[in-house]
Amino acid sequence: MTSEQFQQIAHTIPHNAGIYKYFDKNKELIYVGKAKDLRKRVSSYFSKTFTTYKTHELVQRIVSLEFTIVDSEQDAFLLENALIKQFQPKYNINLKDDKTYPFIVIKKEPFPRVFLTRRKINDGSEYLGPFTSAGRVRELIGFIKQFISIRTCKLNLSDVNIQKNKFKVCLEYHLGNCKGPCEGLQTALDYDKDLQELKNILKGNLNGVMAQLKNEMQEKVQAMEFEKAELIRKKIDYLDSYQSKSVIVSRHLGNLDVFSILKDGDVAYVNYLMVQNGTIVQTHTVPLETKLEETEEEVLSFAILQLRETFNSLSDEIIVPFPIDYPDQSLHFSIPKGGDKKKLLELSLKNVNYYQAELTKKKTLHLEGKTDWEKKNVLYQLKEDLQLQELPVHIECFDNSNFQGSYPVAAMVCFKDGIASNKDYRHYNIKTVAGINDFASMSEVVFRRYKRLLEEDVTLPQLVIIDGGKGQLGAAMDSIYKLGLQGKLTLVGLAKNEEEIFFPGDSNSIKLPWESDSLKLIRRIRDEVHRFGITFHRNKRSKGTFKNELEDIKGISTQTADLLLKTFKSVKHIREKNLEELSAVIGKSRAAIIWNYFNNQDDKK
Repeated sequence: MTSEQFQQIAHTIPHNAGIYKYFDKNKELIYVGKAKDLRKRVSSYFSKTFTTYKTHELVQRIVSLEFTIVDSEQDAFLLENALIKQFQPKYNINLKDDKTYPFIVIKKEPFPRVFLTRRKINDGSEYLGPFTSAGRVRELIGFIKQFISIRTCKLNLSDVNIQKNKFKVCLEYHLGNCKGPCEGLQTALDYDKDLQELKNILKGNLNGVMAQLKNEMQEKVQAMEFEKAELIRKKIDYLDSYQSKSVIVSRHLGNLDVFSILKDGDVAYVNYLMVQNGTIVQTHTVPLETKLEETEEEVLSFAILQLRETFNSLSDEIIVPFPIDYPDQSLHFSIPKGGDKKKLLELSLKNVNYYQAELTKKKTLHLEGKTDWEKKNVLYQLKEDLQLQELPVHIECFDNSNFQGSYPVAAMVCFKDGIASNKDYRHYNIKTVAGINDFASMSEVVFRRYKRLLEEDVTLPQLVIIDGGKGQLGAAMDSIYKLGLQGKLTLVGLAKNEEEIFFPGDSNSIKLPWESDSLKLIRRIRDEVHRFGITFHRNKRSKGTFKNELEDIKGISTQTADLLLKTFKSVKHIREKNLEELSAVIGKSRAAIIWNYFNNQDDKK
């Protein structure tokens, strides 16, 4: 749908809160969004300029749209999340958590059974959980069977059947694990008392249960019923042990939820701690894939609703690391500065960082500390997978980097025998390219690197990885041809999103098995060049090494220049903005200075 086509239907969209849905040419739902003002929000997608390439890609695919008016922003928020969960549109945030979690179900029936299940059905039964640790649930079920007399049979214990003496007690009764409700030996009232004790334990309300058990134990001792008192003591000991395994923060905190987030490129990781009665009863971290460069605030808001719904949280206090726009006014959000709540937030952050680090380790291959045989084995596998002429004992990888669309630099890392050779790493300031041109920048640094190696008569690498698609690989190959190095080393391109590998001139890519050591090693090298390049870039930026064109404009400070770059991504985009768009960010007076500078320059050309 073009901007002109949209203008023809814009007047039909109301200025109300609601949700909007975008469909492609196949009538497939590709995006769902929420808005306080539907017309204003939807219109923003069809402006002539786009803040991101991904948004441009989305708009290019929109053929039709639908909207639904709701009563409030909160209703729009809830409906948006429900539709995303149901349809999982291509361009919406994707919570990549396909696990099924175990529940403990208290069956709706006379003398309810209690058992573990992963299927939650609307049958009127009570479901406790879900629980992130199946082992912990089984431990609880074992305790229940040992110390709480709950039946395990599937008999229909209706009053009529019991009165007709249809059933006889089984071995569980003789072992002391059941009190025989099937023969009327236990009343429904007494059974419910045991059931309530079980619920309190499962919900973490252990203090009341333990106080009651201690009173019962004293009563049994005074009544000289020592065997029964010993059984109760064993219950108390178990609950003490169970409680000691839980992370108790503070008994004064009550119930609350804690969330933290770590964003890494197009993937964000959110950790959730559920605290009940001052004790952490659940901890869970999920990855979320962002599609339109959503902010941390937007991702966290989405994750909070999803996770609270998944784990049936009823807490009305939520701890977060920064302010977020969350429509549910009944919830209280806090950003702690100290005390137990601050410790909880720090613990959540520690968990989310650990999760991301462990995930990275699983995806990449570290050969440090491995035997020569293990190193060579991986390299032989890589040689076979990429059909290389030589064993890639020397691998180099290049990546371009820029700061919010400006200040281009590049980095190269070197691996020998599968291990990082830090002394051979190189940084590059782009010298011959004006503005941001990834292809030309890649061509420059590849030419400079291998011209230098030729001049110094140094051994060339067997494999060179270009972090980018066909365009950047082609630019790198131009330099290889200029240097006359074709056939003397192998270049491949690594596509950023799909981890596809391209060879020069090939129309089709190679996809290595996801869990293969070859791809893990390539990922390790790719991640290292990212880290090295970004660190170099940040250091230069912090030292003021970069010269920002905006800072040359009289009356414009570094802070104003950075704000413009953060908002519009590049000097080129800033040049294209009109006076009103600039004023909305930095005010009229400074906007006039910027606009006059660029327009006067344009007039002089």
